[in-house]
Amino acid sequence: MLPTEVLRRLKDLSDPEAVEGMARFGIRPDKAFGVSIPELRKLAKEIGTDHRLALRLWAAGYRETRILASMIDDPALVAEEQAGSWVRDFTYWEICDQCCMNLLEDTGFAYRKCVEWAASQEEFVKRAGFVLVARLAVSDKKADDNEFLRFLPLIKREASDERNFVRKAVNWALRQIGKRSLRLNRSAIETAREVQAIDSRSAKWIASDALRELESEPVQERLRRKK
Repeated sequence: MLPTEVLRRLKDLSDPEAVEGMARFGIRPDKAFGVSIPELRKLAKEIGTDHRLALRLWAAGYRETRILASMIDDPALVAEEQAGSWVRDFTYWEICDQCCMNLLEDTGFAYRKCVEWAASQEEFVKRAGFVLVARLAVSDKKADDNEFLRFLPLIKREASDERNFVRKAVNWALRQIGKRSLRLNRSAIETAREVQAIDSRSAKWIASDALRELESEPVQERLRRKK
């Protein structure tokens, strides 16, 4: 499918009211058609995997073309340079999360980028680092616990960042690590208590919210059964 055909299809599906609604949830792209994620997934399934088209759709700059690009690109063909360029284009949380979930978590360098991006001062680059941590904790079933233990110091280090979309990603990463195994649960709870002691509203919120879930009976019971 050519980029012009994709744009035509997106225009046919456009919904200006949806664009206004997205803005209320912090989704404010420069250009958007207002097409829902389920509709984009249908179109992505129709297109199939297409790395070259993904690059051209990303360059088009629309919310929908960029989300679609993340859905159809081939993670095996995504170079670190491309990933870095795309991440620097993140200006709102939805494109960050969609790109991480649809594509970046499946690249061969995802674990390295968690560490690199988590150290960034750019809001959505940093968010991407922690979203990747959270996603890998869920999706990489074969990874050793040690892969995730090394992320806990990063979580503690960045927990005092007061930016809303950063702190939510840090919290997400901590909770997902702590729900992966009993060993990681204990370590995540210990980290949360250390974070709770930091003199920062953001850190205290991250910790209290994470502890509420990680120490809950449903989580503890599921992890005991998993063992």
